[in-house]
Amino acid sequence: MIAATRNWVSRFVVGHDVCPFAARELRRDSIRYQVLAADDFETALLTLIEACRALDASPAIETTLLILPRGVDEFEDYLDLLDLAEALLEAEGYSGVYQLASFHPDYCFDGAEPDDPANATNRSPWPMLHLLREASVSRALDNYPDPQAIPERNVALMRRLGNARLDAERAACQSVGEA
Repeated sequence: MIAATRNWVSRFVVGHDVCPFAARELRRDSIRYQVLAADDFETALLTLIEACRALDASPAIETTLLILPRGVDEFEDYLDLLDLAEALLEAEGYSGVYQLASFHPDYCFDGAEPDDPANATNRSPWPMLHLLREASVSRALDNYPDPQAIPERNVALMRRLGNARLDAERAACQSVGEA
């Protein structure tokens, strides 16, 4: 699962420049990947806080992808977990320190049609919580020309690629076996 997620980051996220800041972290090997074996919210939330503490202790780790293969298959369940995770980060004093990005195989932006290819910007092989250092995100955005254009560019790209190709790419990334 970690190999497949690394493949997705490399081939999809970096390959399509969905996140223009990911390539650097991929080259630096500063992305931590963790599979969460449990399928309950409590364990997921405890693991999230442990991941925050691991980032606190390891400045060389820039970001963490928590891979959730069970328990949040349904997108609505995932959104419930995401809401709880955001609240927990705030309650634990991590608001302004870390932020969450969200990825799910059935991701659908609020107000978007489920079959809109634009949703693919946040679709992943498995549900994931992406924990980012907020200071690093701010620095990256400050040094990037026209960061507001990133989402628009991504939407246009996803629509140009279309659902059939995007689904095939995600499936190809997911099929990579563990080494």
